[in-house]
Amino acid sequence: MPAPIILFTYNRILHAEQAIRSLAANDLAKDSELFVFSDGPKDETERPIIEEIRHLIRETKGFKDIHLIERSENWGLARNVIDGVTSLVNLYGEVIVVEDDLVVSPYFLRFMNDALATYRDEPRVGHIQAYDFTQDKELPETFLIKWTGSWGWATWKRAWQYFNPDGKYLLHEIESRGLSYTFDFNGKYGFTRMLRRQTEGKNNSWAIRWNASLFLQDILSLNVGRSLVQNNGFDGSGTNCGGGHLYSADIYLLPICVEKISPITENLEARRAFSRYYARTNSFIAKAIRRIKRTLRGDFGA
Repeated sequence: MPAPIILFTYNRILHAEQAIRSLAANDLAKDSELFVFSDGPKDETERPIIEEIRHLIRETKGFKDIHLIERSENWGLARNVIDGVTSLVNLYGEVIVVEDDLVVSPYFLRFMNDALATYRDEPRVGHIQAYDFTQDKELPETFLIKWTGSWGWATWKRAWQYFNPDGKYLLHEIESRGLSYTFDFNGKYGFTRMLRRQTEGKNNSWAIRWNASLFLQDILSLNVGRSLVQNNGFDGSGTNCGGGHLYSADIYLLPICVEKISPITENLEARRAFSRYYARTNSFIAKAIRRIKRTLRGDFGA
Protein backbone atom coordinates (compact mmCIF):
# COMPACT_ATOMS: atom_id res chain seq x y z
CA MET A 1 0.00 0.00 0.00
CA PRO A 2 1.37 3.46 -0.83
CA ALA A 3 2.60 5.65 2.01
CA PRO A 4 0.15 8.24 3.35
CA ILE A 5 0.53 11.79 2.04
CA ILE A 6 0.48 14.77 4.39
CA LEU A 7 -0.43 18.18 2.96
CA PHE A 8 -0.12 21.32 5.08
CA THR A 9 -2.32 24.27 4.13
CA TYR A 10 -2.96 27.72 5.51
CA ASN A 11 -4.49 30.69 3.68
CA ARG A 12 -3.46 30.36 0.01
CA ILE A 13 -6.29 28.75 -1.93
CA LEU A 14 -4.73 28.98 -5.40
CA HIS A 15 -1.52 27.36 -4.16
CA ALA A 16 -3.44 24.64 -2.31
CA GLU A 17 -5.55 23.91 -5.38
CA GLN A 18 -2.45 23.57 -7.57
CA ALA A 19 -0.75 21.30 -5.04
CA ILE A 20 -3.77 19.00 -4.76
CA ARG A 21 -4.29 18.90 -8.52
CA SER A 22 -0.66 17.95 -9.13
CA LEU A 23 -0.78 15.20 -6.50
CA ALA A 24 -4.01 13.84 -7.96
CA ALA A 25 -2.35 13.60 -11.39
CA ASN A 26 -0.05 10.87 -10.02
CA ASP A 27 -1.14 7.33 -10.86
CA LEU A 28 -0.70 6.25 -7.23
CA ALA A 29 -3.01 8.98 -5.91
CA LYS A 30 -6.10 6.78 -6.28
CA ASP A 31 -4.48 4.23 -3.95
CA SER A 32 -3.13 6.78 -1.45
CA GLU A 33 -4.65 8.33 1.65
CA LEU A 34 -4.30 12.10 1.83
CA PHE A 35 -4.19 13.83 5.22
CA VAL A 36 -4.66 17.59 5.00
CA PHE A 37 -3.70 19.64 8.05
CA SER A 38 -5.50 22.97 7.66
CA ASP A 39 -4.10 25.64 9.97
CA GLY A 40 -6.48 28.02 11.68
CA PRO A 41 -6.76 31.79 11.16
CA LYS A 42 -4.56 34.33 12.90
CA ASP A 43 -7.60 36.62 13.11
CA GLU A 44 -11.21 36.67 11.93
CA THR A 45 -10.35 38.34 8.63
CA GLU A 46 -8.65 35.10 7.53
CA ARG A 47 -11.52 32.80 8.44
CA PRO A 48 -13.45 33.09 5.12
CA ILE A 49 -10.47 32.10 2.95
CA ILE A 50 -9.56 29.23 5.29
CA GLU A 51 -13.15 27.98 5.18
CA GLU A 52 -13.02 28.21 1.39
CA ILE A 53 -9.86 26.08 1.35
CA ARG A 54 -11.49 23.52 3.64
CA HIS A 55 -14.51 23.37 1.34
CA LEU A 56 -12.15 22.78 -1.60
CA ILE A 57 -10.55 19.88 0.26
CA ARG A 58 -13.90 18.32 1.18
CA GLU A 59 -14.89 18.38 -2.51
CA THR A 60 -11.58 16.93 -3.74
CA LYS A 61 -11.61 13.58 -5.52
CA GLY A 62 -8.93 11.31 -6.90
CA PHE A 63 -7.47 9.80 -3.71
CA LYS A 64 -8.29 6.59 -1.88
CA ASP A 65 -9.46 8.64 1.07
CA ILE A 66 -9.07 12.23 2.28
CA HIS A 67 -8.82 13.19 5.94
CA LEU A 68 -9.16 16.86 6.84
CA ILE A 69 -7.66 17.95 10.15
CA GLU A 70 -8.97 21.43 10.97
CA ARG A 71 -6.98 23.47 13.46
CA SER A 72 -9.29 25.75 15.40
CA GLU A 73 -6.39 28.11 16.16
CA ASN A 74 -3.34 29.25 14.24
CA TRP A 75 -0.62 26.75 15.06
CA GLY A 76 2.01 28.03 12.65
CA LEU A 77 3.91 25.83 10.22
CA ALA A 78 6.51 24.43 12.62
CA ARG A 79 4.06 23.20 15.25
CA ASN A 80 1.75 21.89 12.55
CA VAL A 81 4.51 19.94 10.78
CA ILE A 82 6.00 18.49 13.95
CA ASP A 83 2.62 17.36 15.28
CA GLY A 84 1.30 16.15 11.93
CA VAL A 85 4.38 14.17 10.93
CA THR A 86 4.78 12.68 14.41
CA SER A 87 1.18 11.51 14.65
CA LEU A 88 1.04 9.99 11.14
CA VAL A 89 4.51 8.42 11.07
CA ASN A 90 3.81 6.74 14.41
CA LEU A 91 0.58 5.34 12.97
CA TYR A 92 1.78 4.30 9.50
CA GLY A 93 5.55 3.92 9.89
CA GLU A 94 6.32 6.22 6.94
CA VAL A 95 4.96 9.43 5.40
CA ILE A 96 5.27 11.66 2.35
CA VAL A 97 5.12 15.37 3.17
CA VAL A 98 4.05 18.29 0.94
CA GLU A 99 3.31 21.94 1.70
CA ASP A 100 0.65 23.94 -0.10
CA ASP A 101 3.06 25.98 -2.25
CA LEU A 102 4.49 22.93 -4.01
CA VAL A 103 3.60 21.49 -7.41
CA VAL A 104 4.78 17.94 -7.99
CA SER A 105 5.59 15.81 -11.00
CA PRO A 106 3.18 13.07 -12.16
CA TYR A 107 5.98 10.68 -11.12
CA PHE A 108 6.49 12.17 -7.64
CA LEU A 109 4.48 9.59 -5.68
CA ARG A 110 6.00 6.69 -7.60
CA PHE A 111 9.50 7.89 -6.81
CA MET A 112 8.77 8.55 -3.15
CA ASN A 113 7.13 5.16 -2.59
CA ASP A 114 9.90 3.34 -4.46
CA ALA A 115 12.53 5.14 -2.37
CA LEU A 116 10.69 4.47 0.89
CA ALA A 117 10.53 0.77 0.04
CA THR A 118 14.13 0.53 -1.21
CA TYR A 119 15.68 2.18 1.87
CA ARG A 120 13.10 1.12 4.46
CA ASP A 121 15.55 -1.09 6.36
CA GLU A 122 18.64 1.03 5.81
CA PRO A 123 19.33 2.85 9.11
CA ARG A 124 21.91 5.24 7.62
CA VAL A 125 19.30 6.77 5.28
CA GLY A 126 16.64 8.77 7.11
CA HIS A 127 15.19 11.22 4.64
CA ILE A 128 14.10 11.40 1.00
CA GLN A 129 14.11 14.71 -0.86
CA ALA A 130 12.53 15.12 -4.33
CA TYR A 131 13.46 18.78 -4.89
CA ASP A 132 16.65 19.96 -6.58
CA PHE A 133 17.41 23.68 -6.75
CA THR A 134 21.06 23.47 -7.79
CA GLN A 135 20.15 22.56 -11.38
CA ASP A 136 23.62 21.09 -11.62
CA LYS A 137 23.66 18.76 -14.62
CA GLU A 138 26.62 16.86 -13.17
CA LEU A 139 24.51 15.45 -10.36
CA PRO A 140 23.28 11.88 -10.81
CA GLU A 141 19.56 11.18 -10.77
CA THR A 142 19.82 10.03 -7.15
CA PHE A 143 22.58 10.44 -4.60
CA LEU A 144 23.19 10.39 -0.85
CA ILE A 145 24.08 13.56 1.02
CA LYS A 146 24.29 14.67 4.65
CA TRP A 147 21.62 17.35 4.38
CA THR A 148 17.83 17.46 4.42
CA GLY A 149 15.54 19.55 2.24
CA SER A 150 11.97 20.35 3.20
CA TRP A 151 10.14 20.78 -0.12
CA GLY A 152 8.59 17.45 -1.05
CA TRP A 153 10.12 14.89 1.31
CA ALA A 154 9.49 11.61 3.09
CA THR A 155 10.74 9.71 6.10
CA TRP A 156 10.17 6.69 8.32
CA LYS A 157 9.25 6.32 11.99
CA ARG A 158 12.70 4.82 12.67
CA ALA A 159 14.33 8.07 11.44
CA TRP A 160 11.81 10.61 12.77
CA GLN A 161 12.51 9.29 16.29
CA TYR A 162 15.78 11.26 16.07
CA PHE A 163 14.01 14.57 15.50
CA ASN A 164 14.96 16.84 18.39
CA PRO A 165 12.89 20.04 18.73
CA ASP A 166 15.43 21.48 21.19
CA GLY A 167 17.41 23.86 18.99
CA LYS A 168 19.68 24.92 21.85
CA TYR A 169 20.83 21.36 22.39
CA LEU A 170 21.41 20.85 18.66
CA LEU A 171 23.36 24.10 18.37
CA HIS A 172 25.52 23.24 21.38
CA GLU A 173 26.34 19.81 19.97
CA ILE A 174 27.27 21.16 16.54
CA GLU A 175 29.46 23.94 17.92
CA SER A 176 31.08 21.96 20.75
CA ARG A 177 31.99 19.16 18.37
CA GLY A 178 33.47 21.59 15.84
CA LEU A 179 30.97 20.66 13.12
CA SER A 180 29.74 24.10 12.05
CA TYR A 181 32.04 24.34 9.03
CA THR A 182 30.81 21.03 7.64
CA PHE A 183 27.17 21.70 8.60
CA ASP A 184 27.45 24.99 6.66
CA PHE A 185 28.79 23.31 3.50
CA ASN A 186 32.35 24.43 4.11
CA GLY A 187 31.17 27.78 5.38
CA LYS A 188 29.22 28.60 2.21
CA TYR A 189 25.77 28.82 3.79
CA GLY A 190 24.78 29.83 7.31
CA PHE A 191 22.84 26.82 8.54
CA THR A 192 24.46 27.19 11.96
CA ARG A 193 23.36 30.84 12.02
CA MET A 194 19.85 29.76 11.04
CA LEU A 195 19.79 27.30 13.92
CA ARG A 196 21.10 29.95 16.32
CA ARG A 197 18.37 32.36 15.20
CA GLN A 198 15.81 29.65 15.89
CA THR A 199 17.08 29.36 19.46
CA GLU A 200 16.80 33.15 19.79
CA GLY A 201 13.20 33.17 18.60
CA LYS A 202 14.06 34.97 15.35
CA ASN A 203 12.67 32.14 13.26
CA ASN A 204 10.61 29.08 14.07
CA SER A 205 12.06 26.66 11.55
CA TRP A 206 11.29 22.99 12.12
CA ALA A 207 13.39 22.17 9.03
CA ILE A 208 16.70 23.44 10.43
CA ARG A 209 16.13 21.30 13.53
CA TRP A 210 15.36 18.23 11.41
CA ASN A 211 18.48 18.91 9.35
CA ALA A 212 20.62 19.25 12.47
CA SER A 213 19.04 16.21 14.14
CA LEU A 214 19.98 13.84 11.33
CA PHE A 215 23.34 15.55 10.76
CA LEU A 216 24.37 14.85 14.34
CA GLN A 217 23.31 11.21 13.97
CA ASP A 218 25.41 10.91 10.78
CA ILE A 219 22.28 9.90 8.88
CA LEU A 220 22.05 10.60 5.15
CA SER A 221 19.33 11.79 2.80
CA LEU A 222 18.49 10.35 -0.61
CA ASN A 223 18.27 13.32 -2.95
CA VAL A 224 17.44 13.79 -6.61
CA GLY A 225 19.52 15.51 -9.25
CA ARG A 226 16.37 16.12 -11.34
CA SER A 227 13.62 17.95 -9.50
CA LEU A 228 10.23 16.27 -9.17
CA VAL A 229 8.94 19.32 -7.29
CA GLN A 230 8.51 23.01 -8.04
CA ASN A 231 8.01 25.64 -5.35
CA ASN A 232 5.38 28.22 -6.29
CA GLY A 233 5.76 30.09 -3.02
CA PHE A 234 8.39 32.56 -4.23
CA ASP A 235 5.68 35.12 -4.97
CA GLY A 236 5.85 36.58 -1.46
CA SER A 237 2.60 34.93 -0.38
CA GLY A 238 4.18 32.57 2.13
CA THR A 239 5.65 32.90 5.59
CA ASN A 240 9.17 31.85 4.69
CA CYS A 241 9.52 32.29 0.91
CA GLY A 242 10.26 35.65 -0.59
CA GLY A 243 11.46 36.58 -4.06
CA GLY A 244 14.75 36.06 -5.76
CA HIS A 245 14.05 32.64 -7.26
CA LEU A 246 17.30 31.34 -5.77
CA TYR A 247 15.73 27.97 -5.20
CA SER A 248 13.45 27.68 -8.22
CA ALA A 249 13.43 24.51 -10.29
CA ASP A 250 11.86 23.11 -13.42
CA ILE A 251 9.89 19.91 -12.92
CA TYR A 252 11.49 16.84 -14.46
CA LEU A 253 8.73 15.11 -16.41
CA LEU A 254 10.20 11.62 -16.62
CA PRO A 255 10.28 8.83 -14.03
CA ILE A 256 13.34 8.53 -11.81
CA CYS A 257 14.45 4.96 -11.21
CA VAL A 258 15.35 4.06 -7.64
CA GLU A 259 18.18 1.60 -7.27
CA LYS A 260 19.82 1.15 -3.90
CA ILE A 261 23.13 2.95 -3.77
CA SER A 262 26.04 0.92 -2.45
CA PRO A 263 28.00 1.52 -0.36
CA ILE A 264 25.83 3.77 1.82
CA THR A 265 28.17 6.75 1.95
CA GLU A 266 27.83 10.44 1.20
CA ASN A 267 28.40 11.44 -2.41
CA LEU A 268 31.27 13.91 -1.97
CA GLU A 269 30.90 15.22 -5.53
CA ALA A 270 27.31 16.13 -4.71
CA ARG A 271 28.44 17.88 -1.52
CA ARG A 272 30.92 19.90 -3.57
CA ALA A 273 28.13 20.78 -6.04
CA PHE A 274 26.01 22.14 -3.18
CA SER A 275 29.00 24.07 -1.84
CA ARG A 276 29.57 25.60 -5.27
CA TYR A 277 25.92 26.56 -5.53
CA TYR A 278 25.87 28.22 -2.11
CA ALA A 279 29.18 29.97 -2.80
CA ARG A 280 27.71 31.39 -6.02
CA THR A 281 24.36 32.48 -4.56
CA ASN A 282 25.23 33.34 -0.95
CA SER A 283 28.38 35.41 -1.39
CA PHE A 284 28.51 39.09 -0.40
CA ILE A 285 28.64 40.16 -4.05
CA ALA A 286 25.68 37.94 -5.03
CA LYS A 287 23.62 39.33 -2.16
CA ALA A 288 24.56 42.92 -3.05
CA ILE A 289 23.56 42.43 -6.69
CA ARG A 290 20.19 40.97 -5.67
CA ARG A 291 19.57 43.87 -3.32
CA ILE A 292 20.37 46.39 -6.07
CA LYS A 293 18.02 44.62 -8.48
CA ARG A 294 15.22 44.59 -5.89
CA THR A 295 15.74 48.29 -5.21
CA LEU A 296 15.56 49.09 -8.93
CA ARG A 297 12.26 47.21 -9.07
CA GLY A 298 10.96 49.30 -6.17
CA ASP A 299 11.24 46.50 -3.64
CA PHE A 300 12.73 48.08 -0.51
CA GLY A 301 12.18 45.13 1.81
CA ALA A 302 14.90 43.51 3.90
